Amino acid sequence: MIEHRGETTLLVARDDLHATLLSLRDDHGFQQLVEIAGCDYPERPERFEVNYHLLSLTLNRRIRVKVSTDEATPLRSITDIWPVADWLEREVWDMYGVMFDGHPDHRRILTDYGFSGHPFRKDFPLTGYTELRWSEEQKRVVYEPVKLQQDFRTFDFESPWEGPAYNLPGDEKAEGDPA
Repeated sequence: MIEHRGETTLLVARDDLHATLLSLRDDHGFQQLVEIAGCDYPERPERFEVNYHLLSLTLNRRIRVKVSTDEATPLRSITDIWPVADWLEREVWDMYGVMFDGHPDHRRILTDYGFSGHPFRKDFPLTGYTELRWSEEQKRVVYEPVKLQQDFRTFDFESPWEGPAYNLPGDEKAEGDPA
């Protein structure tokens, strides 16, 4: 358990998550599940961290429960403890790709059903490769390749004004004046 600035955070092992959350609800008075939020840390062996935010109205307290997992190992669904977890777990799966074992309805919730990938992962391409839009002529959603004014995927990100070959406008005035 970590206490920082009046906030309590519990770090829980994956196998103890369900029992811990059930105990917090039944034995410690945390009646409401407020949010389930995912985080992506690609440099870690278990790259995903899932945060459960709970609220006790009777105690006027909040608590955060953190658990880590990887791409291959699902977390146990908590929809049997809090039914509201249904949509929250679907959102974490859709955005990060974290699976929830025992979830009653594992479908995408924020992206299109044909969408590939998970957009909140740090390794997801910033521009994507396809875009969808509503076509007034066809009266349906159409998919098209992304059209960019500048091809960011091959942009070299080198600053054009670094180095001796480039002078900023006005530099010629400063060359003769040491002040």
